[in-house]
Amino acid sequence: MIAIDETLISDNLYKVQFSCDLKHCFGACCVDGDAGAPLEPEEIQVLKDIFPLIQLYMQDEGIAKVEHDGVHDFDPAGNLVTPLLQGGECAYVYFEGDVAKCAIEKANEDGVIEFRKPISCHLYPVRLRKYMYSEAVNYHEWHVCYPALIKGKQEEVPLYIFLKDPLVRKFGQEWYDKLVAEAESRK
Repeated sequence: MIAIDETLISDNLYKVQFSCDLKHCFGACCVDGDAGAPLEPEEIQVLKDIFPLIQLYMQDEGIAKVEHDGVHDFDPAGNLVTPLLQGGECAYVYFEGDVAKCAIEKANEDGVIEFRKPISCHLYPVRLRKYMYSEAVNYHEWHVCYPALIKGKQEEVPLYIFLKDPLVRKFGQEWYDKLVAEAESRK
């Protein structure tokens, strides 16, 4: 475990090698699971604001779901999550061939919106857990990401390097630099 500021970081962030491999997983993290992706409270208003702009990228079923039920849902524990369609797909998913992709991220890439996507999606396979005085930063192992483990090992990419942009987005450059120093010292 690495402690930086008010975060406790799993050793897996520097031990696990990981690199998304959409050619082999087909974006399964956006279509499998029993609940939507976790959302931060401040992301709800952002999703409300950008919904008219991301509709152009969404599937009809996703648009209907959000229009009927709202931009978020709650998981069984009462946490904010993205809404899911009947088949378990995120309401914000669209497909390029067989590959599930994020309509929010696509709108960002096209310059339509500034918001990249929910931070939990950007950080995946890392999940955050808040405690009273700290926040845990943990690797979430899921069978759908097995191709990413193979590719990460082939490319020798530690998880904290693969996730540099979202980790900096969430915690800042200074925090990330401390993480890199700690990880490098433990190799």
